[in-house]
Amino acid sequence: MARIAADKLSPKARAIVDQIAALPQLPTLTPVEARGRPVPLEAAPEAVGSVTARTIPGPGGPIAVRIYRPKDPLRAALVYFHGGGWVVGSLESADASCRALANRSRCVVISIDYRLAPETKFPGAVDDAYAATLWAADNAAELRIDSSKIAVGGASAGGNLAAAVALVAREKGGPKIAFQLLTVPVTELSSKAPSHREFAVGYGLSAADMTWYGTHYVRTPADADEPHASVLRADLRGLPPAFVITAECDPLRDDGEAYAEKLRELGIRASYKRYPGMFHGFMSFPGTLPEATQAFEDAGAALREALG
Repeated sequence: MARIAADKLSPKARAIVDQIAALPQLPTLTPVEARGRPVPLEAAPEAVGSVTARTIPGPGGPIAVRIYRPKDPLRAALVYFHGGGWVVGSLESADASCRALANRSRCVVISIDYRLAPETKFPGAVDDAYAATLWAADNAAELRIDSSKIAVGGASAGGNLAAAVALVAREKGGPKIAFQLLTVPVTELSSKAPSHREFAVGYGLSAADMTWYGTHYVRTPADADEPHASVLRADLRGLPPAFVITAECDPLRDDGEAYAEKLRELGIRASYKRYPGMFHGFMSFPGTLPEATQAFEDAGAALREALG
């Protein structure tokens, strides 16, 4: 891998990114091969009060979910969508993050195994994500949560789905979404923001990777322009408050921050925090990166403040 002339990554982050660069690269793989690609592993996931696996009804068939209940839960929930560019990722890949968020937010975290592309193209994942959020609200009594205290959240493509669910819920008149927690989200599929150019190569997530993901997710370029795909283009009036986590050395950085700024310009309580020296997937490494540990603390605090 070509070394970056003026590397902005922290030394610990650079070491992880170099490990990722040594793996087979996404544009050379089929989606099935990409799902089997090994990834660097962190320490064992945290213990929580309980984890329950079940299925719920979905528009394309049953949806597998995992419900994480902390030991002293609030009557609040985070419906969580994993990352992976809508093509890879799973309940298992999100397990450590969901445990950390449950413990720090004291929310019940409901992790959703939405249908993946290219087997299911846009808007299939959005449909699943919305159906799962509606299910959580409709089954609030069983889940022992307050239906007015439901947040949506996710990482990367999962953050994109969370924002899309907030849009769909507004358009359909429910359920009420109280908060958005978006970590390194995709908010624009055809971005020309400066961060996409500055960090296009050598920082983990590449421009070629984003093209590969988008090609598998949408059917046509017109789909990429749809507001449920490129949520930054949507009319964001009436959406819930949000906290957006971004990484300094992430091509998606500028678009995520622009989403928070656009909400704020509409008078919606929204903020973002940029973690210096970090790359797109930094929150997967809290055992190595203090910034990842801090990001989970910040996310938990934002959820407690919004829902507690």
